[in-house]
Amino acid sequence: MIEVTPSDADVVHVPERRRYELRLEGRTLGHTDYERRGDALVFVHTEVDPPWEGRGFGTRLVAAALDDAERAGLEVVPVCSFVAAYMRRRAR
Repeated sequence: MIEVTPSDADVVHVPERRRYELRLEGRTLGHTDYERRGDALVFVHTEVDPPWEGRGFGTRLVAAALDDAERAGLEVVPVCSFVAAYMRRRAR
């Protein structure tokens, strides 16, 4: 059996649903939801399906979403506790 790692999953921006989804072989493993407020993305909720929790998949999802926001020149407002914790770790 081949071990699946976070780098095997793709992060896809789904603007019509105001979210980024983490996908693997056509299946959505998790998502992070946001609200657009002017030049800011307010991240309000992140969720990863239980079988994928605690293995770095949520970190992969949030890192890619924040990188995308940064490339677009948007401010990030982390209302979601997972996003806030990731940003604190990344700032060190």
